Amino acid sequence: MVERRVTVGWADGLHARPASIFVRAATAAGVPVTITKAGGAPVNAASMLAVLGLGAQGGDEVVLASEADGADAALDRLAKLVAEGLEELPETV
Repeated sequence: MVERRVTVGWADGLHARPASIFVRAATAAGVPVTITKAGGAPVNAASMLAVLGLGAQGGDEVVLASEADGADAALDRLAKLVAEGLEELPETV
């Protein structure tokens, strides 16, 4: 299991627009990824409803995880996206 702990960089957290950006990036990662908020159960990072259901706010810590081969690079890209609170999906994600 590969994990990345990251603080949500979007000031308003993973609400509709940031969640959409994150879900598209998780889907494009090419490996199954879960996201967990402290004290919660892991959810599918490629599911918009699951990500919104986390209720992750700006400054909350989340854990990105995957058991797939090649997950290191994918989780690094997703962690950067979440930590920096990017407003657009980068070309490299």
